[in-house]
Amino acid sequence: MTSEDKISKFRATYDALTAEIGKVIVGQKTIVDGTVNALFANGHVLLEGVPGLGKTLLVRTLSQVLDLSFNRIQFTPDLMPADVIGTNMVHETSDGKRAFEFQHGPIFSHLILADEINRATPKTQSAMLEAMQEGSVTAGGKIRKLDSPFFVLATQNPIDQEGTYPLPEAQLDRFFYKLLVGYPSADELSEVIARTTEENQVQVNKVVDGHALSELQLMVKQVPVASHVKDYAIRLVLASHPNTETALEITNKFLRFGSSPRGAQSLLLGAKVRALTEGRFNVSFDDIHAVALPALRHRLIVNFEAEAEGITTDHILDKILSEVPRDSKASNT
Repeated sequence: MTSEDKISKFRATYDALTAEIGKVIVGQKTIVDGTVNALFANGHVLLEGVPGLGKTLLVRTLSQVLDLSFNRIQFTPDLMPADVIGTNMVHETSDGKRAFEFQHGPIFSHLILADEINRATPKTQSAMLEAMQEGSVTAGGKIRKLDSPFFVLATQNPIDQEGTYPLPEAQLDRFFYKLLVGYPSADELSEVIARTTEENQVQVNKVVDGHALSELQLMVKQVPVASHVKDYAIRLVLASHPNTETALEITNKFLRFGSSPRGAQSLLLGAKVRALTEGRFNVSFDDIHAVALPALRHRLIVNFEAEAEGITTDHILDKILSEVPRDSKASNT
């Protein structure tokens, strides 16, 4: 298959997915594109926004257009790790003896909706760590592999809302993207009301199955990245590390910790997906720039001064993107 054939196949699947989701989701193009981008990059997504903006509906719709198994986990303060992973249960065998049998939890599925994940306690949140990173869980004294492909879409309310627990930094870092779901415009809200208060029932069609999705994810990794473009992504990540030679003034002033190496990985993989959707089999500076905010915003940890002044990680990343030159030679002059 030539590069042109690969691009055509990828774009056709991508456009079909977003078109089917668009039958249900009004507007939110940035959120839909970001979610599908992460899906093809084989990464997990964290959606943040106040209740009622369609986060759960987006995930449920995605499960319908993908020919994959789907489970929803509603996170609450009393949810226990065993409720997510599963546990050993005593059952009676055919000969009258008792034995332990592992009862699989809802995590054993291709697509997981972790709804309101920051309403659960840190103990339960951490139960997702191994699953998200390793594609397996340890339960009943055994390591149990999860279904492949495995994709977690988590929703959370802003942490300043009552009854929420901030996600641990280690778990935040496992998310490929963090997408911020905003309020709809007047026209979009009018369309939402029309769709939800009338009898029209929208049916979405399945677009891709697990095998085809795995092939497309492999295709993403085959997209080449020029050394100078890769260097730009690396310099963006290094610029977020405070108190280092590569740090910017705003980094030293407002950050406690910068991005981990996973940030650079997300930058490059997300940029590869974007390149394919734009009809190119190579990554450009613009691709890196376009995915920088969702790929890095949750990996930076601000200090008290930033919190006091209302400085967010998006503000800091915007400054980094404007000050870090695309040409490495320019940074040395």
